[in-house]
Amino acid sequence: MSETTHDGAVALGDRPAKSPDDGLSPAELAAKYGLAVSGARPSLPDYVRQLWSRRHFIAAYSRARVTAMYTKAGLGQLWQVLTPLMNAGVYYLIFGLLLSTDRGVENYPAFLITGVFIFTFTQQSVLSGTRSVADNLGLIRALHFPRACLPIAFTLIQLQQLLVSMGVLLVVVVLTGEVPTLAWLLLFPALCLQALFNTGLAMAMARVGSKIRDMTQLMPFITRTWLYASGVFYSIDHVVDDAPRWAEIVLDLNPAAIYIDLMRFALMESVNSSTVPTHEWALAAGWAVVMAVFGFVYFWKAEESYGRG
Repeated sequence: MSETTHDGAVALGDRPAKSPDDGLSPAELAAKYGLAVSGARPSLPDYVRQLWSRRHFIAAYSRARVTAMYTKAGLGQLWQVLTPLMNAGVYYLIFGLLLSTDRGVENYPAFLITGVFIFTFTQQSVLSGTRSVADNLGLIRALHFPRACLPIAFTLIQLQQLLVSMGVLLVVVVLTGEVPTLAWLLLFPALCLQALFNTGLAMAMARVGSKIRDMTQLMPFITRTWLYASGVFYSIDHVVDDAPRWAEIVLDLNPAAIYIDLMRFALMESVNSSTVPTHEWALAAGWAVVMAVFGFVYFWKAEESYGRG
């Protein structure tokens, strides 16, 4: 009896002392020992700093993707120019010759090819941005970096392709009768505003595409509808006269149409301030800033969810 009691006393005496961490919640333990959740969303200022520190990664990644994109094609990177040119040729055949939408438009070839090149920049930025997260889950799960690098890099890819195509566009515009003037310098602010708008829209669609995988199948139909509503093949001024007031407002506020108008204003003498009023520059800047801020914040809000599940 006494031995049992003694053994019991010994057993009780060997019980470990109570830990000072007993009763603390996981959050309290993390705060006590300075722990942080792996992959947690940083604050917005920290996210901006992280993104800036990865700027070289974004540039290198976009260059590598452009190089890899055409490695298996016989003509290589010439397709960056040939694709929009062939699209413009098809559209000219259908809309210029068969449907005669060129009526009332001076220098329709330059008018059309400018619209095709500029809209393609926005269209491809949106399409590639929508797929940027969903198609790169392996990279996201393997490396730690701000996920906004991906839609930004894909927009930069499209910008690089547009800049290559711009040389051909300028040649075509000159061959169709346009004369280079100081107004051509307006190409640079117009492209900068459009690139900013495209980046914000690509980031917004990247989050949507990461959650709704069917968006990659739906987006080509949406962008095609946007194409027909953006005055690529026709002058919006010639069709709004008989349109309802709400349709006129929608067409006038269409950001794709605004950036196309500004590019035509810079390149074509026949497109002047009477067809492209000064307030379109304000609209272009407004669309660029609003979409860039909204797209960035909207994407950042879901930062910790990308690549999970």
